[in-house]
Amino acid sequence: MKDFVDAHVELWAGELTELDRDVEGITVRLQVLNRYLERRREAVLATYGLQLWEFKTLHMLRRGGRPYAATPGALARQLGMSAAAMTNRLDALERRGYVERTHDRDDRRKVVATLTRAGSELWERGIGDILRVEEELIHQLPAAERTRLDELLRRLVLVTGADS
Repeated sequence: MKDFVDAHVELWAGELTELDRDVEGITVRLQVLNRYLERRREAVLATYGLQLWEFKTLHMLRRGGRPYAATPGALARQLGMSAAAMTNRLDALERRGYVERTHDRDDRRKVVATLTRAGSELWERGIGDILRVEEELIHQLPAAERTRLDELLRRLVLVTGADS
């Protein structure tokens, strides 16, 4: 079975004699799947009035475990952004009632952002729908193929040295 990526690879193989067709096919398909999932996630989150950046911030707070709190600096590092940008994000999420900022009890100079009940409930609904979108795509493959694909992708991730 052929897809549009095959035509893309053929086109570029004619232009670039050194092109490794397998590498091009795999990397383009990974990009296509990533864009597809991002669009689907954004559509799901839009039903809750959320943008992806807002959800990712709630997700990082939830990821830390109870009490679902972190300093703005820690959140900024986790999301690869500046402290100033994180402050703006937290301002917006606090105005909507999804995050609350307080001073640390032990060190009043330190600010801690905490997921509110509303923020936690919203995250739970959003993540449930996102998981269904991901399962809908991945379950197109039989279980044995999903396991094999996961193993192969893990090997590539390990080569990159990425840790998040």
